[in-house]
Amino acid sequence: MKIALVNQPWDSVTPPVQSGSIPIWNYQVARQLAQSCQVVVYARQNRKQKAVEWSEQVEYRRVSVIFEKVVNRLSRLINKFSPKSHYFASRLYGVIYALSLALDLRQQQCDVVHIHNFSQFVPLIRAFNPNIKIVLHMHCEWLSQLNRTKMAKRLADVDLIIGCSHYITDKIKACYPQFAERCQTVFNGVDVEKFLKNSDSESQSDCLKLLFVGRISPEKGLHTLIDAFKIVLKQYPQTKLQIVGPNKPTPTEFIATLSDEPTVASLAKFTPKQYYSYLQSQLSSEVANQVSFVGGIKHSQLVELYQEADFLINPSLSESFGMSLVEAMAMGLPVIASRVGGMTGIVEEGKTGFLFEPDNPIALAEAMMRLIEDKQLRTVMGEAGRQRVLNYFSWHKVADSLLIHYSRLIEPPAQPLVQNYAMESF
Repeated sequence: MKIALVNQPWDSVTPPVQSGSIPIWNYQVARQLAQSCQVVVYARQNRKQKAVEWSEQVEYRRVSVIFEKVVNRLSRLINKFSPKSHYFASRLYGVIYALSLALDLRQQQCDVVHIHNFSQFVPLIRAFNPNIKIVLHMHCEWLSQLNRTKMAKRLADVDLIIGCSHYITDKIKACYPQFAERCQTVFNGVDVEKFLKNSDSESQSDCLKLLFVGRISPEKGLHTLIDAFKIVLKQYPQTKLQIVGPNKPTPTEFIATLSDEPTVASLAKFTPKQYYSYLQSQLSSEVANQVSFVGGIKHSQLVELYQEADFLINPSLSESFGMSLVEAMAMGLPVIASRVGGMTGIVEEGKTGFLFEPDNPIALAEAMMRLIEDKQLRTVMGEAGRQRVLNYFSWHKVADSLLIHYSRLIEPPAQPLVQNYAMESF
């Protein structure tokens, strides 16, 4: 079986991949699949990058995107006259990349092509590769938020629709019941050997370190976290908070203006480029001394920060999965997360951590103080979280699940495939 994994049009990759959620997903999954399949990973070609490169039995093919910027700007311009068309979902956006992919796939004779998020790639790939099996993997809510008539036409050419969480998959099924049998859930994964707690690193200090990992962007709920942390500091003034992640706000049109959730839609009040400055303005000198903004770091460097932390917090208002939760749990850390999206399927309430109502700093502060006050609870939750990751979220589990789905595409079972909730649900 020959599999093609396709990065998003803005992604470039150089193995070993250390940044970008989709590039890391493709890199890790490709390494696993290459043990039993031929695997090609596609990405855009930047200057000084080779067109073809091999690493760990995986072929990396990079496609030229000359004139792509011009075409993408045209799609944005058209969007100004028709705002509801959403430029990032238009047929023009990424079309040079998609066309290059479609033509190269025809030469490669792959059995399956696995696309992330960009449904507009489907018609072009199908036109040039009529017999290939197309997988569309959604890590966001676009299919349930964008024009359903347009999306349905694209989905008609898709052989398998994957959601990164049951939350995403169930929303797709509800919006497109005619394609429900094509929908499956495959979770994101973590390197359980690399993300492993070193018992010697456990802090003996009374000063607890709390951790956030993610982009500095309004939908990540950092304003809620800072308000909650102020409450915590009144009772535990030595507590420290590390905020790890790049200052790369998500464009408002990608999330806030698409959502029908009031708490998410309200994020439009923030100017994304000024969000970091806003957060800084909310810190008094006393609070600022206890908060550190680490910035963006390589994925491999995260392990050291998880080693030093006592627990992780994800206060997002919109989250399809919740990658930082899985990484922290793999490290044996308890977690606190908003009761939104895919995070409700990761955190076992009261067992691996706590869930709180989104955009509620008082509820978040109460959950934080419960963990601060009870070391034994932190230990028990951390151990349960590690086991949960081993059961569901290793890259090995992800690849095994994909192989089952790919094989069924190539050789369909006699009976319609039903989601194996006994294996994959909680």
